[in-house]
Amino acid sequence: LAAVTRERFLRDVYPRRMPVVLKGMELGTCTTKWTVDYLSQAEGSKEVKIHVSAVPQMDFLSKNFVYRTLPFDVFVRRAAEVKHKEYFISENERYYLRSVGEDARKDIADIRKQFPNLAEDVQIPEYFEKEQFFSSVFRISSAGLQLWTHYDVMDNFLIQVTGKKRVALYSPRDAPYLYLSGTKSEVLDVDNPDLEKYPLFVKAKRYQCFLEAGDVLFIPALWFHNVISEEFGVALNVFWKHLPAESYDKSDTYGNKDPTAASRAIQILDRALKTLEELPEEYRDFYARRMVLRIQEKAYRNDYG
Repeated sequence: LAAVTRERFLRDVYPRRMPVVLKGMELGTCTTKWTVDYLSQAEGSKEVKIHVSAVPQMDFLSKNFVYRTLPFDVFVRRAAEVKHKEYFISENERYYLRSVGEDARKDIADIRKQFPNLAEDVQIPEYFEKEQFFSSVFRISSAGLQLWTHYDVMDNFLIQVTGKKRVALYSPRDAPYLYLSGTKSEVLDVDNPDLEKYPLFVKAKRYQCFLEAGDVLFIPALWFHNVISEEFGVALNVFWKHLPAESYDKSDTYGNKDPTAASRAIQILDRALKTLEELPEEYRDFYARRMVLRIQEKAYRNDYG
C-alpha cells in the first residue's frame, strides 16, 4: 500500500490483523545515507556480538552458527563482502547482527541507546502511542542469509532501510502444520521442505512478499515469518505492545515470550495431561478427546475464513 497515513493504517489495515507492505513512508535520511562507508564511520569500532554461519539457513534449534565479537566497522565491511580474506569458519561465511540491550537478559534493544549516531538518521513511523513502544531492533545481514521461521508476541514493523529481503509468512491458525518447538518452526527450508519428516507442512498456506529499500512490512503478533536477505542489507524492527502492558512477561527483552496468561494455561494443561496418566490407555484416550472438544468449543475462533 502506498504512503499510508497513520489514520488510514489504524482504520483500514490494523484491525484486519493481516501482514501488509507499506510503501513510500517517510523514514528519514537513513535510506540514502546508510552506505557501507557511512555505517562503518558513524558508529566506529565499538564491539558488537554477531551470529556467524557457514551455511545460508540458520537454525536456532540446532544452533548451527557461532557467536563472535567484532568491532562494528570491521563487521559492516565483512558482512558486505561475498568472500572473506579474514574469517572465523570459512571464506563464504555469513554474518548477522541483531542488536540487543546493554544487558541482553534485562534490557531491550533500542537503536537510540545502542547506535545513537545512526538513530538520528531514522524517522520511526509513530503509528502507535509512545507508551506502547517496546523496542527498536537494528539488524544487518549478509547476502543469502536465511533466518529460521518464528513468531513474536507483539505487533511490529520491519523497516527495510537498504537491500532487499524476501519474507514468507504463515497465519497463526496454521501453527499445527509448522512443527513448533517453542516459538520456532523445525522446518528450516520452507522452499524445499523434507515432507517425509514434515508431512503436514504442505497444509500451511504461504504468503510471500519482497521488500525493497524503503519498504515497511507490518507483521501482526503471532504471524510466523521466515526472512531471506537477498542482498547485504540493513533493517530496523519496531515492536509495540498492543495488549495491556501487564499481559506481557516482565522478563521478556526480545518480544517473543508468551503472554503470562498463555504460559499459565499451558502449565495447567500439562498438569491435566499428567493427571490423565493415572488412567488406563483406553480411558486416557477417551477423556483426552473430550478435553480437545472442550478446548475447541470454548477457545477456538469460529470466524476464520
